[in-house]
Amino acid sequence: MSSSTTLKQAAEPTAAQWRVITAALKLFAEHGIGGTSLRMIASELGVTVAAVYHQYHTKDEIIFAAVETQLRRLGEVVDYAETEPTPTRARNALIDRVVELTMGVGRSMSAVLNDPAVTGSFSHHAGYRDLLRRIRVLLLGDDSTKEARVRVATLLAALNGTATHPLVAHLDDDTMRSELLNIARQLLPRNH
Repeated sequence: MSSSTTLKQAAEPTAAQWRVITAALKLFAEHGIGGTSLRMIASELGVTVAAVYHQYHTKDEIIFAAVETQLRRLGEVVDYAETEPTPTRARNALIDRVVELTMGVGRSMSAVLNDPAVTGSFSHHAGYRDLLRRIRVLLLGDDSTKEARVRVATLLAALNGTATHPLVAHLDDDTMRSELLNIARQLLPRNH
């Protein structure tokens, strides 16, 4: 999967493309990326494979569009947090909105973002690396201690991984949101 496109260059998906992405995300969460085919996506939508091809020619294009959309939303969250007047308010705004991104479709998106094929591809993505740097600054500030870095890494892994974990699959978004915010506040470095 090529990830040379920057976050700003990729267009927001059309309504038809978003339906394909949403169906694919559901199937990716159930069967994994490797276990999902274009035929399965077409079946989930109740259309022909040709109709899916009309929107995206490969499964990689669907994955890339989904990830780009989520990264663009994450970029908007980081942009917003960076406008807050104090480091504490910026950090809280970031956490609140990142938790919000993990709700609804974000639950399925977390399964895609945690897939090794995706993380490997996007680790070289300039926009993704820049977002990680900006998030690190918002969450850590000047604190580069081992404890702070471990807490932030644990927090980010928890936010991404918890949303799709089978133990909480039955929980509604309000409950998940409340619990994730509570855990996030406990995991954040103490000296910020």
